[in-house]
Amino acid sequence: MHIADLSEEHRQLYFWCLEDWSDEIKEAGNHKELWYEKMKDKGLRVKLALDDNGVVAGMIQYIPIEYSTAEGKNLYFIQCIWIHGYKKGRGNFQKRGFGKALLQAAEEDAKVLGAKGMAAWGISLLPVFMRASWFRKHGYKKVDSNHLTALLWKPFSSDAIAPHWIKPKKKPAVAPGRITVTCLYNGWCPAMNLTLERAKRAVDEYGDTVIFNEINTADRNTFLEWGISDALFVNTQEIRTGPPPSFEKIQKKIAKQVKKTGK
Repeated sequence: MHIADLSEEHRQLYFWCLEDWSDEIKEAGNHKELWYEKMKDKGLRVKLALDDNGVVAGMIQYIPIEYSTAEGKNLYFIQCIWIHGYKKGRGNFQKRGFGKALLQAAEEDAKVLGAKGMAAWGISLLPVFMRASWFRKHGYKKVDSNHLTALLWKPFSSDAIAPHWIKPKKKPAVAPGRITVTCLYNGWCPAMNLTLERAKRAVDEYGDTVIFNEINTADRNTFLEWGISDALFVNTQEIRTGPPPSFEKIQKKIAKQVKKTGK
């Protein structure tokens, strides 16, 4: 295998999270590309894993922790490490060492850039993408948690300071007699971008009965105001977005609230 920095040749593939075969991923729009353009000069790093035939099998992206959902200093934060695992498209490359190679390359890169450690998020219970147990296997320790999402880190030096989650600070305001749908999104993840686009389509059916608030938390001050990077709310009820809810599910949630108003 070969680990390489993101090149112009593979930029669109990266924006699609290696799922160029998927019509669903294209439904997510160009939000990740817009986010990338904002972040590429702020320390964003992207590396790709290629097999011996030059096929892109996996990717990792990491940023200075100051632009993440955690608070820390002199650390990099892994937003995503993904090895293509579907039979469709390029095929299943999981459990072949690509993830480990990407993680090691990112850690070495962060050290060269002067970081004192690396942080990452991981799911604690479910055997899915970004497993906390996988990071622990590679020397990371849990330092904070937010429901099922663990914050893990690996210090590179003895004077490194552990990070902690930035906690949610507020929920959306609700307009009397109307339904408010609020989508906060950062742009880095097509899954959340897909949720945003589906929510916008669902809201369009209700005219003035439903207010839609689209809040881009890639703006750091906006994120710090909310303490929330990615979320979908119908009034003050948060809708689970991992995996992204279908258009029909979002529509049903809105319809239920509209019915309560009698409109």
